[in-house]
Amino acid sequence: MNAVTHRPPFREQLAALWAKDPQRLLCVGLDPDPERLPQPLRSLPIAEAVERFLVGVVEATLPYVCAFKPQFAHFAAHGWEAVLTRVIAAIRHHAPEIPVILDAKRGDIGSTAAFYAQEAFARYQADALTVNPYLGTDSLSPYWTRYPDRGLFVLCRTSNPGGDDLQFVCLASGERLYEHVVRWTVERWNPHGQTGLVVGATYPEEIARVRAIASSAPLLVPGIGAQGGDIAATVAAGFASRTFPALLLNSSRAILYADSGDDWQRAAGAAAQTTAQAIAAALPSV
Repeated sequence: MNAVTHRPPFREQLAALWAKDPQRLLCVGLDPDPERLPQPLRSLPIAEAVERFLVGVVEATLPYVCAFKPQFAHFAAHGWEAVLTRVIAAIRHHAPEIPVILDAKRGDIGSTAAFYAQEAFARYQADALTVNPYLGTDSLSPYWTRYPDRGLFVLCRTSNPGGDDLQFVCLASGERLYEHVVRWTVERWNPHGQTGLVVGATYPEEIARVRAIASSAPLLVPGIGAQGGDIAATVAAGFASRTFPALLLNSSRAILYADSGDDWQRAAGAAAQTTAQAIAAALPSV
């Protein structure tokens, strides 16, 4: 069994970053696609190429990010779990202050959730994990019981169109299901102050509603890049305050695959810089 590396609690890591620079709200998703690797890397063995690519992206984007978010399925589908471990180790080496959010969307009964928690926080040494709340409290409690200093991001209002099928269902109380998830996250699923919510940038009105219920919870917001979410509308809806912005805007493909030629690493850094500047320009001037 892997030992858990001692790191500051997830919210403390974010607070330390935002105390130095409250405009640092960009999260870069690490979603490797073997069909889209830059041409100069394609002559290498595929696992080596993926590792070089992701470490290169990490090095290029470090000055602009508040977190990195590797997407677990993009590694596991190809048997690249060792690559994921080494990429996270590279992040720790280059920027130990930057948290890693493992995007795995785990959701299962408590006895199984305990092993998912061990996988995320002991095996991969992630600082936070995305989780699915559909199975309720006993499927979430193993994470905060066994790893009280690690973060959780509860799926709430996702950026995909099919999210409406369940998340927008109106309950007998008059709340939408996603609003109920927000309320339970704030009131019942945050015993150590380390729990946030996943809310898609494609729905700024719902982001504003989530923020109204969860005034200080960290919001992980995918969808500002290739999915077309509006940065200004997202920031206006989800920004908390300059002392603790509690907003992480994720872009993956638009940064990772900014260029497929020899200039791929510089292009990824430039795309991250441009996105970070757009986020900063959208912040309220207070």
